[in-house]
This record gives sequence, C-alpha cells and structure tokens, in this order.
Amino acid sequence: AAQHALSLRLREIADYPVLGEEMTEAEQQAVWDAGDAGFWCVDPIDGTTNFVSGMPFFAMSIALVKNGRSELGVVYDPQADECFYAARGEGAYVDGDPLPIKAPPDRLERCIAGVDFKRIPRSLAGRLAAEHPYSSQRNLGASTLDWCYLAAGRLHVYLHGGQKLWDYAAGALILEEAGGCMSTMHEQDFWQGNPWTRSAVAALTPELLSQWQTWLGLPGSQG
Repeated sequence: AAQHALSLRLREIADYPVLGEEMTEAEQQAVWDAGDAGFWCVDPIDGTTNFVSGMPFFAMSIALVKNGRSELGVVYDPQADECFYAARGEGAYVDGDPLPIKAPPDRLERCIAGVDFKRIPRSLAGRLAAEHPYSSQRNLGASTLDWCYLAAGRLHVYLHGGQKLWDYAAGALILEEAGGCMSTMHEQDFWQGNPWTRSAVAALTPELLSQWQTWLGLPGSQG
C-alpha cells in the first residue's frame, strides 16, 4: 500500500516509471533496462523486520536514477521525524542542515563502524570479530538509514556484503554529497557492477576509506 501511494504521487511530481522493492524481479528488470532516461527507485519500508517487531528504526527511501546513477535521493525516518536528502552536485542535508553534522575521527581505530556481519564472507566476519580495527560496531537493521547515519557523522565507516538497488540508491548519493566516498568489495567505482546485489565499503572521508580498504585488503587499496 505504501509503495502504491508513493508511485502515484511520484509520477505526479515527475512522470518517470517507478521501480519498487515490492515489484516482481521481471518488472524491476524491465524498468532498469528502459531506465536511461530516468526512473524512480522506491523502498517503501526499509528495515521491515524492525518495523514488524516494533523496533523504531526503519525508513522510506526514494531515489531518481538516470544512466545507472542516482541524481536525487531522499530518506525519511518517521520515528525520528528526520528527512535526509541530496541532489547531485548540490550537497546533502537533514531537515535543512548541511551534512555531515559531526566531523569524523582521523584514524580508523577511533571510528564507529556500521557492519552487517551476516552478508560478508565468514572468514572476514571472523577476523573482524577477533581483531577489529575500529573502536565500536553497530548493525541497526536498515541499510538506507545506515548510509544516512554515515553521511551525518554518526557512523564513520561502513561495510555491507550485498545490498539491493533500493537499499543504496538514495543513501549512497546522500553520502557522496556529504563528502563521503565508497567502493564495493571488488570495484573502486561503487556505481559499476551488478545493481541488484552490490557490496558497500564506505567512509565519511577519503582518508578513512583508504585506511578501511587497506585493512580489509581490497583490490586497489594501498598498504
């Protein structure tokens, strides 16, 4: 119902097709294949398990995607009543305030990391559990908000083994426009590769991303 309501309203704002999480894979692929001119990418409730369980950490995510990259992103958290948003080249904001809100540490060992352990290789998960390079770790169960918390400086580095398009489309742009940067676990250009299952290695500054990639031993990292 939420996706249907969003789809109707978004097409009134700008008449692009809508790709939503609740569509079939065939329908999603058809929108993607025809989407160079642009489409809306919608996750009506990200953090569904939290929502159903009564945990107040979930969000609505909307992005306008053109040529495989997001040009506009909005993530709304109804529990905190916070709206994060960005347009390419125009900065990122939360409720009118520029992001990031807080400056990050300059060293990885002082960082708060967002890590989704269940979607990364078991050997890496074990290494992170036994000898993690950061100060503290969180996994809050809503990827769209993870990106925004990183952009705000509430998290400092991020690792996720596989997100769907609607999980990252808005949040990754918000992070970029806040001055952050990201890659996948295999590509330096985050926006390349399979859009349906994309890993994320991200940080609020290029310096922290370099330290994070080096510790993870990713292709193209230094050290």
